[in-house]
Amino acid sequence: MKSSGNMLTIREVKQSDVSAITNIYNFYIETSPSTFEESILPEAEIAKRVKAVSEKYVWLVGVVEDEVIGYAYASQWKSRSAYRFTVETSIYLKQGAEGNGYGKALYGELLHQTEKMGYKCLIGGISLPNASSIKLHESLGFVKIGDFKKVGIKFGKWIDVGYWELRFEGPKG
Repeated sequence: MKSSGNMLTIREVKQSDVSAITNIYNFYIETSPSTFEESILPEAEIAKRVKAVSEKYVWLVGVVEDEVIGYAYASQWKSRSAYRFTVETSIYLKQGAEGNGYGKALYGELLHQTEKMGYKCLIGGISLPNASSIKLHESLGFVKIGDFKKVGIKFGKWIDVGYWELRFEGPKG
């Protein structure tokens, strides 16, 4: 699909990527408030999610030397039909893959794909504080639109979530 510097290849997800995606995501479940899930997930659950999201939206993986080092996807923001041109975006990188430009290239391609699909509004939710995720979103044109205070609790601490938005012209609704 797209190749960027440092031998990063970005492509659509395959079911054979599920094991790597599960390992990446479970790391964040166990160690980070970046996801509000609190129990690790089996591969079968991740496989269901990958299938459901990739059938209607876009799910990309970043690969370096045949290893999945991250993934990004767009999914339904809300179920009401009036939200049909809005998606929520997510990105996760394997521990140690940060700081190489992989996240920006992968997320940038996700934004390109969602725009091509006709989505008008992209929403990124970020557990706060998270300077690196804020920097990534803002470097790609996202603008902060607000915070929800103490909406989740993980590791015994209340967590705020900030929301960033990126708008495309998109189709007229």
